[in-house]
Amino acid sequence: MMKEYMSRIIIFANGNLPNLEKARALLRPDDFILCADGGTRHALALGLIPNVIIGDLDSMTFDLRPLTEKGTQVMQHSRDKNETDLELAIDHAVSLDPDQILILAALGGRIDQTLANIALLSNSQLLTGNIKLSDGVEEIFFCRDQAKVEGRSGDIVSLIPWQGDVTGVFTENLKWHLHYETLYPDKTRGISNEMTADMATVQIKSGLLLIIHRTEN
Repeated sequence: MMKEYMSRIIIFANGNLPNLEKARALLRPDDFILCADGGTRHALALGLIPNVIIGDLDSMTFDLRPLTEKGTQVMQHSRDKNETDLELAIDHAVSLDPDQILILAALGGRIDQTLANIALLSNSQLLTGNIKLSDGVEEIFFCRDQAKVEGRSGDIVSLIPWQGDVTGVFTENLKWHLHYETLYPDKTRGISNEMTADMATVQIKSGLLLIIHRTEN
């Protein structure tokens, strides 16, 4: 049987979603909606019916029956597990082989959860250029070779070395241009750059570079 084509999966985590309307602007009608446990609340607040809810369901504060009656699949796991609900959601999303994965509401709140959520994206087995964290205000993703940042002039872009030095960093359309430079994890050279156009590009020679893009409009 031929696999059903899936363009993009939206994963709702159980973190903060500071601007509901900015999050809504990220959505497309054909998105597959996957909720990590309590992240279901964000989907419902946006008027969405999840395709799948996954996790130990310890954050659920409402009856799931109306959703299952509308076709939502619930994949419940034991509370005695080694993975967070978001990790389970990402693993399931990857198994569906979409073109893109966008994770909403994985930032803010508990710093340990936020750092763990960012670290999940550093897994080399993930779709390296097609998975991002976002809350509608900030987006976070990794660059292993080259990356594009789409936004507006004046947006803030920070480049943070992850797990070690990042060499050969070359940027275009950022106010403070980096010309084949090395960024070090114990230095702040790449913090708070500014876009000078609607798209900026970043290239690196080696390492793993965390890109944080914050919209200013």
